[in-house]
Amino acid sequence: MNTRCVLPAPACLSVAFFPAILFSLVLASAAQSTSQAVPAPQVPDWAQPGSPTHTQVPPPPDFHRPSTNFDKPIGIFEGQSDIGSAVVPGSASFDEQAKKYTIHSAGYNIWYTRDEFRFLWKKMSGDISLAADVTFPDAKGYGDRKAVLIIRQSLDDDAKEAMIGEHGVGMIHLAQRPEKGASIKDMQYRFGGGLNGVLAKRIGIEKQGDSIAIFVSLQGEPMHQFGPPITLHFDQPFYVGIGFCSHLPATVDTAELSNVTLENSAGKVQ
Repeated sequence: MNTRCVLPAPACLSVAFFPAILFSLVLASAAQSTSQAVPAPQVPDWAQPGSPTHTQVPPPPDFHRPSTNFDKPIGIFEGQSDIGSAVVPGSASFDEQAKKYTIHSAGYNIWYTRDEFRFLWKKMSGDISLAADVTFPDAKGYGDRKAVLIIRQSLDDDAKEAMIGEHGVGMIHLAQRPEKGASIKDMQYRFGGGLNGVLAKRIGIEKQGDSIAIFVSLQGEPMHQFGPPITLHFDQPFYVGIGFCSHLPATVDTAELSNVTLENSAGKVQ
């Protein structure tokens, strides 16, 4: 027996088309939600990069963000972290065939009393030799962005650390945060792209006891120590690895670090 609507015609139409109307409303609502602009990340004024009209200053003494840590191995490294959790998350990948790590990161800086950068790390003890070739795919990126080879006491944003940093303009420095929460101090070597177009092909860092030195190959010549070492003690174990910071609080940029070598002994930076 056929079933027919016994309601007036308009009501019958409403019943018949109710599922279609409901589906249309759901689609319209979804489209409206998708079209709504995502609010821009909130960046404090102190974190904005330096410019002719603005000076970047240290973070407030009580400002911290917990790091976001991923116990996910990548290449020779045991895990990854967004140190200081920049307002835009970072990421990284490893090309086994090309032996290349590609690191994407925002972050206001690796400086002052706290850091924001993507860090690929391995927990280690004893003496260390670490080296890598560094390139920046986007030649127009911010000049003060930096790729780093770094030794850190912890994954906190204000951890004790020592690093070699290569900036987008080519400047290289040996920098240290001598104690947790202290301000960074460094020795800067301004031979880079801002002066004569030279970008170091390869950089390295060595820990021998409490002595930490940096190494450089400008154009492919054998690695050689650059400047005097510093003295900084790390409790064991500590974190060793590579990282990158765009120096733009909410803008992601990219660094590539390839042919990375990491040895659990001194004298092996090559």
